[in-house]
Amino acid sequence: MNNKSNARQNIRYRIRKKVSGTAAMPRLSVFRSNTDIYAQLIDDNTGTTITAASSKQKDIAAQKAPKISKSKMVGEAIAKKAVELGVSKVVFDRSGYVYHGRVKAVADGAREGGLVF
Repeated sequence: MNNKSNARQNIRYRIRKKVSGTAAMPRLSVFRSNTDIYAQLIDDNTGTTITAASSKQKDIAAQKAPKISKSKMVGEAIAKKAVELGVSKVVFDRSGYVYHGRVKAVADGAREGGLVF
């Protein structure tokens, strides 16, 4: 592992010490690759993923839009799925990424979709 990914891993561990999701208030975890972005709601008590959304979904991937716009769509999609499942409050887990750009866009989209964190 190089220094950058090592540093991110340490930041992830530090965040995960404090941030944990339950069935009533799951953890909204974000993963960002160079091309796509993924978000999932996780119940850490049982270790299960409740629901997930990504920029690879057909309706989002079909859009010709910049990555930040697609990230916002992913946030709105995960919020819509969460509200359908009766979840309105979540804990945001930025997974060691800086809260800026695409990660912030996911959070903003989720807030606009009706999630509270």
